[in-house]
Amino acid sequence: MLAPCAASAATSYVRAGRLLDVEQGRMLDDQIIRIVDGRIASIGPWQEAPTDGPVTDWSTYTVLPGLMDMHTHLADFGQTNNVAEPLLHSQAEVAILSVKNARDTLRAGFTSVRDVGTFRAFGDVALRDGIANGWVEGPRMTVAGAYITVPGGGGEVTGFAADVQVPADMRRGVARNADEVRERARDLFQHGADFLKLIATGAVLAQGTEPGALEMSEAEIRAAVEEAGRNGRYVTAHAHGAEGIKAAIRAGVRSIEHASLIDDEGIALAQQKGVWLVMDVYNGDYIEEVGRREGWPADILRKNRETTDVQRAGFRKAVKAGARIAFGTDAGVFPHGQNARQFAYMVANGMTPLQAIRSATLEPARLVGREQDLGAIAPGRFADLIAVEGDPLTDIRALERVQAVIKGGALVR
Repeated sequence: MLAPCAASAATSYVRAGRLLDVEQGRMLDDQIIRIVDGRIASIGPWQEAPTDGPVTDWSTYTVLPGLMDMHTHLADFGQTNNVAEPLLHSQAEVAILSVKNARDTLRAGFTSVRDVGTFRAFGDVALRDGIANGWVEGPRMTVAGAYITVPGGGGEVTGFAADVQVPADMRRGVARNADEVRERARDLFQHGADFLKLIATGAVLAQGTEPGALEMSEAEIRAAVEEAGRNGRYVTAHAHGAEGIKAAIRAGVRSIEHASLIDDEGIALAQQKGVWLVMDVYNGDYIEEVGRREGWPADILRKNRETTDVQRAGFRKAVKAGARIAFGTDAGVFPHGQNARQFAYMVANGMTPLQAIRSATLEPARLVGREQDLGAIAPGRFADLIAVEGDPLTDIRALERVQAVIKGGALVR
């Protein structure tokens, strides 16, 4: 007697006024999506209301796969004019704020994210697991656990007095040579990291470092790649500078974060090796506007000006060359939930709206190795869906105004 009830309770439907098939690049009118146990079972033209499960009526909306952001920082306080901001908050405060960040991100239509580092080690692991266990509302997460960085490098908290003692959990990934890189990698994987995040060059937002400067050697990067391979995982590299980008690609990383100063050789090498570029082309305008208004340190504003326009030029070249590009915003520098603002910047810099949408659906699913689960509205994949008004293929900013979200078949908002 219980079996039919259980089957019925696990079955639901969504009526889509229009449905974007991101794989085929076509818009389908008046479709019904059947969901069983949180996954899409079938898709077809709407005929009549089914009787074996509830129907969510999105007949006035355009329905897309849940969006994916490959460069977020949910488990940290946001950027401010105080370079010592990470030292002003306890682990408990960060944990509580991360819950809000996760909720804001999910409700903005981003049902999956890759969190690429946190100053307090393993806060992202705890958040990921809390979401997976149903304790916290948020996107599906893959996480780095901490940054692997050289002492005083772009992954360190910097800019304060030399005798200030930084908490040990903020230096969990600091490594001085290839052997220490391997040790840090093993530690991160042992404690729940899904992949490794290396800081291969200096950073815009870390004082005392320069974006174009190579901070990790190719041998050190390769040590991390080898250790990740032994664990069936991969490495991504924060790399602004052209030489750092190429060293990381030669060493075997799976993706490059920022790629601000990428040159033609770097683009060609990324294409040759099948490496994804994750370029946060919106971020520069936010930093310039808010940072100038709030009095962020002068060297940070300088580095931002020196990288913003050249990064966008590199992005245009990469798009034209057909390089793999995955949507990533550096959310946390700007407020979480505003991730979709980047779409318009991608379109303004050479992408079609469909390419931009694919960069936030199909490409991230491939990048994290979950194309059988994520990235498209297709049978067998998780029922991660968003509803927007209008047509994002003609007005990409429609994605900034998500009206409703479903994650794993469950209505979020």
